[in-house]
Amino acid sequence: MLDILYQDKSLVAINKPAGLLVHRSMIDRHETQYALQIVRDQIGQRVYPVHRLDKPTSGVLLFALSAEIARLMTEIFTARETQKEYLAIVRGYSDTHQVIDYPLKETLDKMTDRQAEQDKAAQRAITEYRRLATVELPHAIGRYPTARYSLIRAWPKTGRKHQIRRHMKHIFHPIVGDTTHGDGKHNRLFRDAFDCQRLLLHATRLGFIHPLNGESVLLDAPLDVPFSRIVEMFR
Repeated sequence: MLDILYQDKSLVAINKPAGLLVHRSMIDRHETQYALQIVRDQIGQRVYPVHRLDKPTSGVLLFALSAEIARLMTEIFTARETQKEYLAIVRGYSDTHQVIDYPLKETLDKMTDRQAEQDKAAQRAITEYRRLATVELPHAIGRYPTARYSLIRAWPKTGRKHQIRRHMKHIFHPIVGDTTHGDGKHNRLFRDAFDCQRLLLHATRLGFIHPLNGESVLLDAPLDVPFSRIVEMFR
């Protein structure tokens, strides 16, 4: 059973757990459970994905309950008429506030993107973030006697694949727990010392105008226990 954050006659939103795929993918052929399948069975009707979250990312995930609503919501996302907010823990002391304007090339998978354009130009990508808190932990990593981290809130202004993860790596503050774009030494510290096995990136909020009634919808997703436990260290 997934935590349903919102449901009406046209939309349903859940708090997706970390490690759960949105839908079936050739990249993870061994997986047998998907958010789309679970939500469909849980509410007893077909659902249509209108956006995506990376498998290791948790948080607000929205589905449409008809193909027509899916089309309307896809137009809203494509036009960037949504408000997306994320919480993340990154390596080091980040700037207090920064807007990262750095183009990203589309990352292609050898298996599923064989027909895609291989030399597509980098697309503009913008992420704004603000540092909320810092912490210094008494754990030696490499040549440093302690380990420093920042708790940040991020707002992606564009929707590129792995955008926040790649942008934070670009400015040398990778997200903790990121096995693709992160720092293995810091990931191991959080696994071994704090029993944290997940990517510390969570989609906390999604806002948009409802496609049928024109009302403002604001969806908030609480943190899971492992992420909440880590955030407590910043207090």
